[in-house]
Amino acid sequence: MLKSLDKNLNKLYKFSGYIAAIFLILVAVFILIGISSRIFGFYIRGLAEYSGYCMASASFFALAYTFVEGGHIRITLFLEKLSGTKKKFIEIWCLSLASFFSGFLSFYFIKMLIISYKFQERSEGADEILIWIPQTSLAIGSTIFFISVLHQFVLSINKN
Repeated sequence: MLKSLDKNLNKLYKFSGYIAAIFLILVAVFILIGISSRIFGFYIRGLAEYSGYCMASASFFALAYTFVEGGHIRITLFLEKLSGTKKKFIEIWCLSLASFFSGFLSFYFIKMLIISYKFQERSEGADEILIWIPQTSLAIGSTIFFISVLHQFVLSINKN
């Protein structure tokens, strides 16, 4: 059962990476449309805001995939010098702190999303989009990141 859960979580992280890639493509599309619109003399309002929302979404959806693939800055230089019990203890300690802070981040992004939804807050940009719409991707991305850090924490505890 744990191997199946591990396999499905890794699929979730990879899927999250694909979603991040889609948002990066959208950033490029919005920027190209903005440049083209200036060349041809018309204005599409909100493109800069949408580009920013997509960039934030891409960043948060990429967190889990990047973490699992080892792309985040880690303490590997320090851990390489340690061995045995000390190495395992330091790794577990660091992952426990990362689990706590990523859970804290996820909790508050979800709380912020709920508050924005309740009050129907709108962005201050030209588009005046309901702000909970782009905040949803931040909440989902940070939650997947929390799950990935917690997953690595559990795997490091169970490692021999």
